[in-house]
Amino acid sequence: MDYRIEVAAENALIVYFGEEQLDETTEAIAERIQLVNSALRTHLGTILFDTVPSYASILVVFDPYKTDFYAIKSLINKTCSSLFLSGSHDKKVVELPVYYGEEVGLDLAEMSQNLGLSTEQIVELHQTVDYRVFAIGFAPGFAYLGNVDERIACKRLATPRSVVPKGAVGIADRQTAVYPAQSPGGWNIIGRCPIAMFDPNRQPIMPVDVGTQVRFKAIDRATFLQLGGQL
Repeated sequence: MDYRIEVAAENALIVYFGEEQLDETTEAIAERIQLVNSALRTHLGTILFDTVPSYASILVVFDPYKTDFYAIKSLINKTCSSLFLSGSHDKKVVELPVYYGEEVGLDLAEMSQNLGLSTEQIVELHQTVDYRVFAIGFAPGFAYLGNVDERIACKRLATPRSVVPKGAVGIADRQTAVYPAQSPGGWNIIGRCPIAMFDPNRQPIMPVDVGTQVRFKAIDRATFLQLGGQL
């Protein structure tokens, strides 16, 4: 396994497994990140403040009163070398319901025209892939999922919306995501999910984490409302 470790801050190291670009992020790299991150959190315990996995790296933030750069780097190397990263392991799959109706699929009609597909085909293709959570950001609970079928990949809106509703399901390039809260945004909106993607009063506070597999399932308007969705 190829990787490199660099200093990121006075009490942080970053482990790189590849380039920080979704198009270049392979499933193999994503698997490595998931395994290494889990192992680090388990084995390093209280000497860690946090780990932050991303598309092709893991930020490791440690307690400088309990350890130092050299010890942490050594522990990271031991952890990486001890893992059989090519082996299989159980994958967590989370199914998220989505209402793809015209009243919430704000960009479905335009996508249909631009892509040469019917709205039904776009919806169907969006559900045919099990997506991996590659990273969490720009807001708490905003999970970057990839990769969508290339036939429904589309660029961000030229002019972002000032308000995107909570639960909106969008596509940007080869990524898809669910907006965890009302916010500005430039993704192409195709539906709405009634499941809260971030709730600090719930455990766990997010239904997904980096490495989780996500599957979307179409629901009708009545089911969306029954599950707590808001129009």
